[in-house]
Amino acid sequence: MIRWMLAAAALSLASAGQLAAQGKGIRFWNLTTATVSSLQLSPAGKDSWGPNQTLNDKDGEVDHDERLRITGVEPGHYDARVSYRDKRQCMARNIEIKADSVFSIADKDLTDCRK
Repeated sequence: MIRWMLAAAALSLASAGQLAAQGKGIRFWNLTTATVSSLQLSPAGKDSWGPNQTLNDKDGEVDHDERLRITGVEPGHYDARVSYRDKRQCMARNIEIKADSVFSIADKDLTDCRK
């Protein structure tokens, strides 16, 4: 019994170590004053938009002060196309995205807003 418990504990520690090595991934922190209904990223200056990242959230939107897991994006500099429930769409340009870290967008970062 003790041998089984030690083996289970070792397996549990190994799994925890693997998760720590994987990191938390890239996350977006919505510091704008509204709920984001769409977030698309493109390499800076390229106009090559990726998928709507808000679909990674259980309700498909990112509320103010909520964080969102970003998928399919490598570290680098990106432009972001941000859309809101009221059909307003804005840009945030040249955002630095680092591996296993959080990047944020606030109202002050938004440009070229239109409906």
